[in-house]
Amino acid sequence: MDGFQSQNNIAEDWTKSDQEERQRRLDHAAREAETRLKISPELFELNELDCLYDSAQRTLWTFMQPTGRPSFSLPLLQDFRDWQKAIANSFGPERLPLDFLVLGSRFPDVFCYGGDLDYFVACIRANDREALVDYGRQCVRILYRNFRSLDLPIVTIGMVEGDALGGGFEALLSFDMIVAERGAKFGLPESMFGLFPGMGAHSFLSRKLGSAMAERMIMGGETYSAEQLYDLGLVHTLFDKGMAKPTIDKLIKNERRRFNGLLGANRAMTRANNISLKELEDIVDHWADSALKLSEQNIRLMQRLVGAQTKLCEKALAQQILAQPKAIDAVSEKSGVPEATKRVA
Repeated sequence: MDGFQSQNNIAEDWTKSDQEERQRRLDHAAREAETRLKISPELFELNELDCLYDSAQRTLWTFMQPTGRPSFSLPLLQDFRDWQKAIANSFGPERLPLDFLVLGSRFPDVFCYGGDLDYFVACIRANDREALVDYGRQCVRILYRNFRSLDLPIVTIGMVEGDALGGGFEALLSFDMIVAERGAKFGLPESMFGLFPGMGAHSFLSRKLGSAMAERMIMGGETYSAEQLYDLGLVHTLFDKGMAKPTIDKLIKNERRRFNGLLGANRAMTRANNISLKELEDIVDHWADSALKLSEQNIRLMQRLVGAQTKLCEKALAQQILAQPKAIDAVSEKSGVPEATKRVA
C-alpha cells in the first residue's frame, strides 16, 4: 500500500512539473508576443539586414547579409536607413529597453569591402557628380546617426569576423566599440587608385589617433591586422575564430556593471570629438570632385580591385559550400548566433 501511495505521489509530482513547464512556456510565448507587438515590423522585413532582439540581454543583434558583393550598395544603404528609423521607433525611454546594439556580417571572412566601386565607376564615366555626392551623403548621414548612438542611451558595438576595407573600416570607426577576430584585416585602399576615403576616415581617425597617424593610415595604402589596431587603441577586444558571440556576451555582462559610467563616458567622448554632419558632408563633396578627376588608368585599377575582391568572395562561398553538411548553413551560424530572421529571444 505504501508503495502504491509512493507511485501516486511521484505521478502527481511529474504532472505538477509538466504543468509548471507548460505554464512557463506559455508565459514566455506571451512575453515574446507582447515584445514583438512593440517592435516596428519593418525591423524584421529588411532585405539585407537580419535582426534579433534579445530581451533578456537588452541587446539588438544585426547582421549584414548582402545579396551580392559585400559592399555598401544602394539597397543596403536603404536598409540601414530603415533599420535606424525602426530602432528609433521601437526602443528607448517609454519603449522597449535597449542597452547594446551589435552589428556584424554573415558573409564568410568579410565584414564589408566598403563603397560600391562598380557604381562609382559608372558615375565617374557618366560625369555624374550629383549621384556621387548623393551616395556619399547617404553614407555619412548613416554613420553620423550611429556616431551619436541614434540619440538613444545605448552602446554600439562593431563585430568584425573578416576583412573591413575602405568604407567598411570607416563605418566601424563610428561605433563606441570594435570587437574583432584575430587576424582580421583593416585598410583604406583608395590611394591605390588615386583617390582618398571620403566617408568619415579623416574625421574619425584624426580625432582618435592624431592627424599625423591618420594621414599615414589614410594615404599609406597599408593593411593592418586586428592585433595592430588593438595596440593603437582602435580595436577594444580581440577574439579567436568562432568566438565572437561568447566574447561579446562576456563583454556585455562585464560592462553592465558599470553601464551608466560607460554610457556617460561615451557621450562625453562624442562631445569632445566634436564631429559635425556638415564636416562629413563637406568632405564628401571634396571626394566627389576628386573622383571625377581620376584618370582612365586609375579607373581601371579600381575595376581590378573589384575583380580581385569578387574572386575572393567566390572562393570563400565555394569553400563554405564544400564544407557541407556540417557547415551547410555556416553563414547563418557565424558568430555562434543562430539565424535571427523575424525572431525575438
